[in-house]
Amino acid sequence: MRIAVVTDAWEPQVNGVVNTLKATVACLRSMDHEVLTVTPEELRTFACPTYPDIRLAYKPYGKVASRLASFAPDCIHIATEGPMGLAARRYCLRHGLAFTTAYHTRFPEYVHARAKIPLAWTYRWLRWFHGPSKTIMVPTPRVKLALEERGFRRLGLWGRGVDTERFAPREGDDSCIESPLFLYVGRLAVEKNVEAFLKIELPGTKWLIGDGPQKEELEKKYPQARFLGAKSNEQLPGYYNCADVFVFPSMTDTFGLVLVEAMACGVPVAAYPVEGPIDVVASGKSGSLHQDLRRACFEALTLNRGEVRQHALTFSWEAATQQFLQLLHPVLPSKAGLRVSPAIAVS
Repeated sequence: MRIAVVTDAWEPQVNGVVNTLKATVACLRSMDHEVLTVTPEELRTFACPTYPDIRLAYKPYGKVASRLASFAPDCIHIATEGPMGLAARRYCLRHGLAFTTAYHTRFPEYVHARAKIPLAWTYRWLRWFHGPSKTIMVPTPRVKLALEERGFRRLGLWGRGVDTERFAPREGDDSCIESPLFLYVGRLAVEKNVEAFLKIELPGTKWLIGDGPQKEELEKKYPQARFLGAKSNEQLPGYYNCADVFVFPSMTDTFGLVLVEAMACGVPVAAYPVEGPIDVVASGKSGSLHQDLRRACFEALTLNRGEVRQHALTFSWEAATQQFLQLLHPVLPSKAGLRVSPAIAVS
């Protein structure tokens, strides 16, 4: 099957959306599907307002239209709601082509945290964007319920996975670390609530991996913590394996791919009992979820790392990609026979 994936999120960005799309594309190709990724590469870009690290495509319609027209896909998936996604949406509607979309992040909450734009305004815009989609793919049941309550329809579950060979328990060199080591991996941005982790009193050491608009501010305010910058997927397992607890203070994530990466390395999670962690972490087994983040950190220290790893093994990219395939929709009614079923998805 010929599948086109249009996205604003792609390299050199480092985030969960990019990792999810790259892993899904790799799985699709391993199943012998032909996949075209239409990304901002080779286009002029501009800095995303309030987030200069993210570059958005400038006037991408011509590239999107020509790439889709020449590829002639059986299915089109629009992964993001930025300029690339808007261009693909316009192209599909103009030519009468069906498509699917995805809701990866709690975008209205992020915008509200940064610019104080009312949630209702952004959700209204998202309902307009996703309205023509044959299926809106969401990562967890709670996200699905939350969107249904805000008037979204035709929602389908598309889970996430982890590379359990790359992210696996290994002996870490922690000889120079004052233990216990509490680790955060992710963007350093206001919507990630990183300061909730930094301001609590904990024994040992705090490490933070990632970049973002709050990095300089937080470094100055919390000099006792170590800010290590962004790290590649190849580097991350070594840092996870040095940690005693993975701390996830975000209250706005829809899934939190880093949660599964940490657990796959046997590192228990401390987080709030909110969307994302509550669907991913088995509280009392692979982590501790509590409204008191400090208490969650101490409880996570007592958990068995072998059991943490076993829980992470229930997440696989192969299973997630099968869900993705089953939610795709043929671009034209004449191609309806191409809709994937579990019996033929791996052919």
